[in-house]
Amino acid sequence: MAELATIARPYAEALFRARGGAAAADQLSALAALAADAQLRQYAGNPKVEAAQVFDLMCGVVKVPLSSQVSNLLRTVLDNGRLDALPEIAAQFHALVNAQSGVSDATIYSAFPIDGAQLPGVVATLEKRFARKLNASVVVQPELIGGIRVVVGDEVLDTSVKAHLEQMKVALAA
Repeated sequence: MAELATIARPYAEALFRARGGAAAADQLSALAALAADAQLRQYAGNPKVEAAQVFDLMCGVVKVPLSSQVSNLLRTVLDNGRLDALPEIAAQFHALVNAQSGVSDATIYSAFPIDGAQLPGVVATLEKRFARKLNASVVVQPELIGGIRVVVGDEVLDTSVKAHLEQMKVALAA
């Protein structure tokens, strides 16, 4: 999907230069989730529907109030027929905001749900390990059997039981 990323980059950079910030990231994420809906894309793709109608519909459905920068971005995206690029625009904008603030997104895959009281301790330990602030989200994957697998950008820390069993299998087969 390099083409979609190429289309999305100027929009994300323009919003970032307009000092969109973290609030804009939340608003853009809400719009991106809405833009991912197949029914909305079908409605927007109808030649009888104007961009202003799609704009009004999206503003009416989205739960967060939109800043003028995000509102202008949405108008421009719709006027140019780029609704399908909105999720990628949101992802690239989020990456720009993270890069500026020195935060990285981390996905923690766990065999069991991580208690709300345990998560700050886990995140603090991972921040020391990866030497940066982390914006963590947790995904439950029972097939890990136990332990966690953490993905931060292109770095992976796998302390799961499944990974240890795979290592043992390779060692015994050699």
